[in-house]
Amino acid sequence: MRTSYQYRLRPTKTQVIQLDRWLDMLRCQYNYLLADRFRWYEENRCSINSCSILVCHLPELGDSPTYNSQQDSLPQLKKDRLWYKEIHSQVLQNAAKRVELAFDRFLGGDCNGKRSGRPRFKGVNQYKTFTYPKVKSDCIDNGFITLPKFGKVKLVQHRTIPDGFKIKTCSVTKKADGFYVTLSLEDKTVPTVKPDFNPDSITGIDVGLKEFLTTSDSEVVAIPQYCRKAQKRLRVIQKRVSLSQEER
Repeated sequence: MRTSYQYRLRPTKTQVIQLDRWLDMLRCQYNYLLADRFRWYEENRCSINSCSILVCHLPELGDSPTYNSQQDSLPQLKKDRLWYKEIHSQVLQNAAKRVELAFDRFLGGDCNGKRSGRPRFKGVNQYKTFTYPKVKSDCIDNGFITLPKFGKVKLVQHRTIPDGFKIKTCSVTKKADGFYVTLSLEDKTVPTVKPDFNPDSITGIDVGLKEFLTTSDSEVVAIPQYCRKAQKRLRVIQKRVSLSQEER
């Protein structure tokens, strides 16, 4: 069974500055990796589907950037830009993974074959989440959560993690009212409950204005109109109340 818990963070002013710095650096890296994908896409596509091989010169196709190739470029990135060393390596790798997912959905579509639009470059304050693919199971202790290579951050833990569940991933998100952490939890011993019903016995219902509802079997249910039916009785009762008040 998989579920997720979200808690609010109470970082210090220094930690807020550092979180914003991480998000901005990850945004720049995301845009750089996405631009590398677009560069390959523009240089290796052609709108002409056929031509004479005696007239046209067909250049060699360049290697397509992949998640592994872009991930292997991260060590060199830390050498060229030393400030990227302060970000956890798995967080940087997750940025490359997000680029791969966005670009693959643009070219090939999702599991249902539905293609998404052209991925957009992230503007300032548009990259709002970074993810740790793996964290320690005891990262939460005494109202604080320990983020790898960042430190301890105060946590508003309004509910405890259920026994048996393990933390799979940890995502830090910046929202309008502050920072939040989302923990993805898993317990393989808890089965996923699937609804037990017969799909052939499902009935659709359309609620209307003239009729109360109409089912998919063309069965019509009239509006009860309880108030209108009880108006005559209410009129008599209200008259009795008025007379009793006048006698007093």
